[in-house]
Amino acid sequence: MTDHSHNHSTPRNTEADAEVDAGDDTGLRDRWHGTLLAARAGADGPDPLPYAENLLARWAEPQRRYHTTAHLRAVLDHVDTLAGHADDVRAVRLAAWFHDAVYQPDRSENEERSAALAERALTEAGVPDPVVAEVARLVRLTVTHAPAEGDRNGEVLCDADLAVLAGGPQEYGLYAARVREEYGFVPDDAFREGRAAVLRQLLGLPRLFRTPHGAAEWEERARHNLATELELLTSSAPG
Repeated sequence: MTDHSHNHSTPRNTEADAEVDAGDDTGLRDRWHGTLLAARAGADGPDPLPYAENLLARWAEPQRRYHTTAHLRAVLDHVDTLAGHADDVRAVRLAAWFHDAVYQPDRSENEERSAALAERALTEAGVPDPVVAEVARLVRLTVTHAPAEGDRNGEVLCDADLAVLAGGPQEYGLYAARVREEYGFVPDDAFREGRAAVLRQLLGLPRLFRTPHGAAEWEERARHNLATELELLTSSAPG
């Protein structure tokens, strides 16, 4: 687990930093290689690299503004921070790679299609069936971000995915702007209405973060950010 030398740490600003090194995916390839070999647990399998290339190409598709390789890198970093809480961090890391591997902003079945991709690709890549099943379950869980009590793998993945909500004002503003860009085909009124519904749904959750670290370090700031964005959205509505 990452050691934080101060309380209420802001999640690392890997998404903004990644703009500097967006052309260098070597580190991500290395992380994929290590994760896949660990998940195989000594079993033989095909070369990991083509799978990394396929996934990185998906994460770099032109329709993406927020759900990019920068987001993937950030989620993997947050999983590292929370790793001590997971029952099987290998499965959580693989789920992070696949959780938005299929992403079309105008489609509602992205998570299901991403989970199906994980099932096909990881089985072919030599990952044992129980781990494949857990990865697919975790990917599907990102529809609701509501893991069951005691689902430690689910808690880690969902907290890592939502950690962006706890960024500082500049990071959160950049996140919100990129989400709007991904939905550039949606008129302003409709976007405000839809986005406000998402924000209210998140604010209505008993807890945004389920891990001890997430609850202590990210919950308060994330709720402040969400409430601020909701206020700005509703106050800017016509009439």
